[in-house]
Order: sequence, then structure tokens, then C-alpha cells
Amino acid sequence: MPLTIPSDALPTRIGTEILNLLLPHHRTTGRAPVPAPAEAFHHQLRRITDFVHEGAPVVFTLPGFPCKSPNPAKVLGHLPDQGERLSLTFLNTLCTEIERIYPPGARVIICSDGHVFGDLIHVPDHHIDAYADDLRIQMAQLGLDRLSVFDLRDILGDLPHDTKRARVHDRYAPALDALRTEVRADDQALALYRGITRFLVEDTSDWTGTRSALQRSCRQRAYGVIQRSRAWGDLIAEHHPHAVRLSIHPQPVGGPKFGIRLLDARDAWTTPWHSAALHRADGTWTLMPRAAAARLGHLIQQDGRPSHFVHN
Repeated sequence: MPLTIPSDALPTRIGTEILNLLLPHHRTTGRAPVPAPAEAFHHQLRRITDFVHEGAPVVFTLPGFPCKSPNPAKVLGHLPDQGERLSLTFLNTLCTEIERIYPPGARVIICSDGHVFGDLIHVPDHHIDAYADDLRIQMAQLGLDRLSVFDLRDILGDLPHDTKRARVHDRYAPALDALRTEVRADDQALALYRGITRFLVEDTSDWTGTRSALQRSCRQRAYGVIQRSRAWGDLIAEHHPHAVRLSIHPQPVGGPKFGIRLLDARDAWTTPWHSAALHRADGTWTLMPRAAAARLGHLIQQDGRPSHFVHN
């Protein structure tokens, strides 16, 4: 009797191979002695396999790339620089690697979320527009054709920014009381809340009040950032319901989001928009606050703009 191969065996195998390409870059919340296998990521494996079943490109959504930090001690300016270029190139390369084992390939939709909470992080909306527009320019110039940018302008057009934020918040954001309860009860939610609070404190460079008042303000705003981030995530899921959800934040194994590390950094929470890139003497790159990078290296300009540091 001939061996019967289940109809879903090949898509599952290909889906596992695709997921194996992502695993070395997984940004996780734990420190397991042995990296988790692809089978432990059932949410992602199921969605990737669904695309393979259809013979369609695998679509990933990645909320992030919102805008640069407003703290000049952390970043080189308000526009994308070498940190973003390296990160975008990494994502595009990941898609081309997938294409080698699965010809329909993959694409990543960068869901730029700066306008969603720009008022809470004290970044002007025109800086956020300029950042997202420059991301698109960088992608075109670098030939990163597996990437695209999705932001509130794609949903709500040219409405005033405050109106856009209010509409997204009112429709999608969780209730504040429920979120506070979750943060008190859930370790992952608490870690996210503390991480965002820390970023808000660090990103405030012009505070004239007391340190305790700043911390109170940032703790309050952190809840708002999480509310808006959740709202943005639900909006993305509504518009891209079948996509594989990536995250720039550390995520637990087996969770619905796959945390992905874009570039090397000492802190797992560091992103290109909160830091500057340093080119090490051994040829590798890392991210760190601009002030720290300036102590270690010298500044390189590209196209008339600050780009990155090269180690002395």
C-alpha cells in the first residue's frame, strides 16, 4: 500500500523552516537554557502555514518606527539615521532569505505608530510625519522592496492629528481601570508598564519640576501609551487580519506576538529610534544612547545629516 502523506505536511514543514529563520532573532522575556523550537510558537507557525497553504507571500506586521526620541542625549535628530537603515535592511534581508526556501517570499508592513501617542511622548506631529516620510524615502533608495509603511494617514487621511488619536482611542483602547488591574496582576504587563515609564522619564529632557513629579507624570502617561498601543494593535489586526504579528518588545515563547531583535544592543528594550548606531572596530554594529556613542567614537555624516558613530 503506498504511503499517504497528509495534505498539510508540506506547508507545515515549509512553515517550520520559515519560522526557523526568525528564531535566531527572537527577543524573548525569559532566559531559557535552550532556545525554544519552532513548534513552541504555535500562533506564528499556524499563520505562516496558512500563507503557505495558499501559496501567498507571508505577511508580517511590525508596529514600531514611530519617531525619534525627543531627548538629544539619546538620538542624533528627529529623522531616521543609520540605525533605521540597518534595521530596515535586516528586515528586508529576512524576507529575501524566506524567498530562497519559499518562492512566494514574504513582506513586512512597518506599522508606524508615532501619531497614535505623539501627544503622550511629547513629539510634534510634524516631526512624526517627517520621520515616516523619510522611512519611505530610505526604503526606496535602498531598494527595500519587501517593506512598506502603514500609518494613521492610510486609515484616516488628512484629519487633524488629535481627531485621529481620539477616534482610534475611543474605538479600540481598553478601559483604564481594566488596564490598571491587568498591570497589577500580570508580570508581563507590569514589565511593559515599567519599561515604558522608564523610557518616558529618560526621554524628558526639558522637565523643570521635581524628579518625583516627573515620575508621577510618566507613570500616568505610560498607561495612556499602553492604551493607545493596544488600540493600534487592534486596528492593525482589523486591517491585516491574517498577518503574523511581530513586536519590537520582548515577548514570551508561545505568545501571540513574536518579539524580534532588529540590531544588537546591551539593553533588550533599545530600538533605533531611542539611540544612535555605533560601528565597532570589528565591523559589527550596536545601538546605544548618542551621548555614550560620542564618548566612544566620532560622528559620521551622510547626505548632509548625522548618521552614526565609528569607534575610535
